[in-house]
Amino acid sequence: MSYSLQPVPPFRLDLTVWALRRVPTNEIDCWDGRTYCRVLAIRDEPVYVSVVQSMPQETPELVVSVTGPGSIAATDVEIASILTKLLGLDVDLNDFYLIARQDIRLSELASRFIGFKPPRMESVFEALINGVACQQISLKVGIALLNRLSARYGISVDGRHAFPQPKDLADASAEELKQLGFSTRKAENIMSISRAIVDGQLKLEKLDDLDDDLVETALRDICGVGRWTAQYVELRGMGRLNVYPADDVGSQIKLQQWLNLGERPNYIGVHRIIDRWAPYRGLIYFHLLLESQFRQGLFQI
Repeated sequence: MSYSLQPVPPFRLDLTVWALRRVPTNEIDCWDGRTYCRVLAIRDEPVYVSVVQSMPQETPELVVSVTGPGSIAATDVEIASILTKLLGLDVDLNDFYLIARQDIRLSELASRFIGFKPPRMESVFEALINGVACQQISLKVGIALLNRLSARYGISVDGRHAFPQPKDLADASAEELKQLGFSTRKAENIMSISRAIVDGQLKLEKLDDLDDDLVETALRDICGVGRWTAQYVELRGMGRLNVYPADDVGSQIKLQQWLNLGERPNYIGVHRIIDRWAPYRGLIYFHLLLESQFRQGLFQI
């Protein structure tokens, strides 16, 4: 099955995918310099989706190809809905650019990455498990853990694995997860979250109706979820673009470097800087990530 999608312009697939991937070693959201691909789990069947940008950012068009056992039952509407969320295809950033133009520093940063759209993980559950996995360790190590988790528990097609579903992890054991490199506490938290969803005790979809502060409070009631993880989930799992995970040490360093600050800002210091750019504080987080990736030579602009 193959069809096309038209994102809200301007749109650049490469920038958006890098913001989603975070590091080159991500084996769930794959990118070869031209094609984005990922295995989705639709009705317990694997669907392999690949996306190529066929038209320039001013008049963008994406060509989507779908294969795998689940592709027969999956509809183009289902696939389009998932990709729209993953790649931010329907997000209009014009108001953000208007705000950015009022600050020379932000204007310079934002203009370098015109065409980027804020991505989201496929589900709030995926963002939660990402957050738990990456707590208090380097992002590179956290992504390695998630790669192993998907290879062990995610359904697969042609050697590629989908991110595990709650039911896939609900029956896991702490020992199995520890063998993948997770600490005992992280293993227990992952199993606890997965089982609570399967048992119906945790209904993440109900969070959509709450404002940002109430969402954070609800997430922090979940075992193993603190302030950073909750805000990370809000931004990367729910698309709450005014949320900035200000406890993120890596982002604090990026902010320090961008503004040539004498010292790395703490949580309060970060907010003293970014609050002027509400309601798009989370976009600063993404743009600083892209700036770091660009300096590493991961893509060209």
